[in-house]
Amino acid sequence: MDLTQYLGPLAGYVDTGTELALKWLTSPAAWSQFALLVAAFLAAIVTSSYVGRVLTRLLTPADGATSLFAQIRLFVLRFLPLLLPLFAYVFTAVGEGIVRSLFESGAVIAFGKRVFMFIAARRLARDIVTDPFLKLLAKYILLPIAALYALGLLEPVTLYLTETTVGIGNISFSAISLVRGIIAGSLLFWLGRWSNDRSASYLSNQDEMRPATRQLAIKTAEIVIFGVAFLLLMNIMGINLSTLAVLGGAIGVGLGFGLQKIASNFISGVILLLEGQATVGDFVELDGGEAGTIVKMTARATILETFDGRWIVVPNEDFITTRVINYSDAGSANRYEVEFSVSYDTDINKVPDIVTTAVATHPDILNEPDGPDCELKAFGDSGVEFGLEFWVNGIDDGKNKYASDVMFLIWNALKEHDIEIPYPHRVVELKGAVPADLTA
Repeated sequence: MDLTQYLGPLAGYVDTGTELALKWLTSPAAWSQFALLVAAFLAAIVTSSYVGRVLTRLLTPADGATSLFAQIRLFVLRFLPLLLPLFAYVFTAVGEGIVRSLFESGAVIAFGKRVFMFIAARRLARDIVTDPFLKLLAKYILLPIAALYALGLLEPVTLYLTETTVGIGNISFSAISLVRGIIAGSLLFWLGRWSNDRSASYLSNQDEMRPATRQLAIKTAEIVIFGVAFLLLMNIMGINLSTLAVLGGAIGVGLGFGLQKIASNFISGVILLLEGQATVGDFVELDGGEAGTIVKMTARATILETFDGRWIVVPNEDFITTRVINYSDAGSANRYEVEFSVSYDTDINKVPDIVTTAVATHPDILNEPDGPDCELKAFGDSGVEFGLEFWVNGIDDGKNKYASDVMFLIWNALKEHDIEIPYPHRVVELKGAVPADLTA
């Protein structure tokens, strides 16, 4: 194989490169750019050190400060590591202007300027950003863009993506719009999630609002935040919203055929929030037997937590189309009843006063809407049957043992007054001769 045909052109390229390198090394323009680059970096070190000390002294909050202003100051202090590369970038840009005005050339110092910007992006991604999602975006989006910018390839790559067209049905857009959409969509998604969490936390702490109103406000804020994010994303990508008519029609067909249950549950959830008949914190029992405390209301379903720690996911539609018993709507009281019986030898006229007085000593028994009430129920086979009704705020289950406590009070009160609580008695009648072994 004859290598001379390849070695000849390669030697020519080497000679050309060597000549250009020697020309640059002996060129006043090149040395001046290197000198200005070093001077800009040294000036950036001095300036960033001084400015950093001043900002640290001004922005550091007092010990133990937890106000919003103190948190903002701490947030700003996290960006101090960017001072050095940013000052170096600014001073290098000034030096580039001087060099270009004198020699009409500034490739070396321009490259150094872009490298300083890459260093700033790297510090931001490595040392400053702490959120996992933002850190992922900085690693795989910000740093590659900064690297292309440092190498001077960002503009040609952007031009190539701008000229490349992507089409989906009747929607067409450039590849650069798709890239912008991915970047902006990621940032908008994070910002929407962050804003939604903050608004939900703020609204949840508004105790003067009814629970149902708070939940409705939280859901409304969520819809508004992500709706605005979607419109901004479409505008950034350069997509005309009128071109989404076909997509909207497809969604409508899907709702008509396969998504009607999802749409029904979503609308039912909105109705629940508007009417406020059941909200977070209420203990409810559905017609199907599901019972528990509402711990979360989503767009599709309501989550109940039982006293044994299990979660039951109930579609919102079930709260609208079936019977629901709400035991704790807006903190309303609940009435319970326990039954007991006394011996027929008892003066039953004294029993109601004895029992109600004892039960009224329980700290959780309410006097409104009515105090403890003892009623005669029936004359049973073994004793006189009574029922005691009482009102409490809460559910008689889980951590609350209202019925058990009341029965203990009744037992102790009856024993204190020597009132017998009967047990079943049976009379056995024997017909015919009595067996000899029983008479022995």
